[in-house]
Amino acid sequence: MSKYGFLDVLGQKMEQEFPYDFEIHWDKKNHAVEVAFLLEVENKAGIEIVDDEGNRTAEDIFFEEVVLFYNPLKSSVRKEDYLAVLPYEQKKGLSGEFISYFVAFLAETAEKGLDDLMDFLADDAAEEFAIVWDKEAFEAGRGKVEETDFYPYPRY
Repeated sequence: MSKYGFLDVLGQKMEQEFPYDFEIHWDKKNHAVEVAFLLEVENKAGIEIVDDEGNRTAEDIFFEEVVLFYNPLKSSVRKEDYLAVLPYEQKKGLSGEFISYFVAFLAETAEKGLDDLMDFLADDAAEEFAIVWDKEAFEAGRGKVEETDFYPYPRY
């Protein structure tokens, strides 16, 4: 069992404030935490799409993205595999205020992504869809967060 840390706070905030399906995966060996979320859109028109692995389908669409929290000193990360990669400080962890900001930003990103996905399905000329993490907007907002209550990386 883990002691109370940022993983607990993140899980609580996501449950309270994130309106989409999500899963949190704690990779203890890699000192990393993945936050995956799933967007679902009905494909009433039966539009055939091809996913990034080359699979074709005309079924309802499920689109998953993942954000990674990692320890820059200990984690091994392939940044291109994630929507965003966010470092945490080894001793401090993450603040409750930052976690609240992150969850709100992630919810906005997912909402925009869902809108963009529906627009993509409605546009016959569109060839590609991707959710966009606005790094500049995220960092600008993060700079305004006053962080006081820190929660460490979980221990087990």
